[in-house]
Amino acid sequence: MKMYEELLGDDPEWAARAAAFAAKVRDVTETLARLPPQAPRTVVSARVAYHDACHLAHAQGVRAEPRALLQTIPGVAVIPLAEPEICCGSAGIFNLVQPEMAGELGRRKAAHIGEAAVDLVVTSNPGCILQIRAALRGSERAPQVIHIVELLDRAIP
Repeated sequence: MKMYEELLGDDPEWAARAAAFAAKVRDVTETLARLPPQAPRTVVSARVAYHDACHLAHAQGVRAEPRALLQTIPGVAVIPLAEPEICCGSAGIFNLVQPEMAGELGRRKAAHIGEAAVDLVVTSNPGCILQIRAALRGSERAPQVIHIVELLDRAIP
């Protein structure tokens, strides 16, 4: 939706409306990171890895905002993952059309998560959540994989 201006920029009927609409589109983490916390936060003692969803990190350049949001939760230690830029293998429908390659990416991401020894993995994409959960299935100490808003919810009494 942020690309509507580019996609419809040559269409005289839609260009102006597309530009106006695209200028308003924000990920929830962009919106929440710009606001001061509206509710008190309780301590969530956890080692947390943030997985950059490709649609945010690569396509939209949204990397700092989710991490800033995590910093508003007392007790959360954000642990970096090795190769943070690699995809988990979900990539829209990639895991359906290229299951072998998607599986390899998922296993690689799961190995990095295991090395980080985290309690939680958070991300901003439901496809990533499913892909990472599947890749971690059967791991000796698989952390929970949740949406970043779920972690915020846990922190609000």
